[in-house]
Amino acid sequence: MTAFLRSLGFMILLVVGGGTVHAAPDLRLATTTSTENSGLLSAILPLFEAKYGTRIRVVSVGSGKAMKLGENGDVDVVLVHSRADEDKFVAAGFGVSRRDVMYNDFVIVGPESDPAGIRNSDVLTAFKKISANESRFVSRGDDSGTHKMEQGYWKAAGIKPTAMAGYVSAGLGMGEVLMMAAEMRCYTLTDRATYAAYRAKTGLAILVSGDPRLFNPYGVIAVNPARHNGLNHVGAMQFIEWLTSPEGQAAIAAFRIEGEQLFFPNAR
Repeated sequence: MTAFLRSLGFMILLVVGGGTVHAAPDLRLATTTSTENSGLLSAILPLFEAKYGTRIRVVSVGSGKAMKLGENGDVDVVLVHSRADEDKFVAAGFGVSRRDVMYNDFVIVGPESDPAGIRNSDVLTAFKKISANESRFVSRGDDSGTHKMEQGYWKAAGIKPTAMAGYVSAGLGMGEVLMMAAEMRCYTLTDRATYAAYRAKTGLAILVSGDPRLFNPYGVIAVNPARHNGLNHVGAMQFIEWLTSPEGQAAIAAFRIEGEQLFFPNAR
């Protein structure tokens, strides 16, 4: 996989009228599934590609795996949502030039019937009720930012989720987990944007939202070019500058699902 991903960044040669013209090298972006599953990337990346003549190759995985790809030099830039891990990534010398990009929030969703009675609870009370009621809960289980937030909530609630009979660790992306939760008629934690994109497919309802602990910030980080040869660091920095510029921030703010704004720019 490493050799394949690195090959995506090679220079493309275009033969035009008998001469050779060098196109801009591809930019390899590793990002959390929420930015792709929600449709955000499809809305904003073409704007950057058209402006800079660069093709972005997206690898959509959990935030933990995205940063691991960065550590290995398999991508040029990461767009993730796991702040503590982002800071470790930079402190360890794997990433440079981290910037705030945007935020949204997490929500707990489940069947409208709400068997555990969590509707309008705070997040910790909701997790306690799900456990006490022995209700089913589907976890991402994939070392993503969402998964790590969920694990933090269980810990803060004093609950070991793996001891729960109804706890399922899926090891899948957010869209797939939402579909599982719909089929099983159970609860899950999701970012609001992916839920909105899958709402019509799942019929799941938002039962818990608005707790400050559900805040979900995103950051963008260039992979450190001193760690690996062959990185497209120029493209990575162009992407970071564009994403955090008024133009990029406006593109993020303009993204809607059924008229609802789901990502809120906060670049400084």
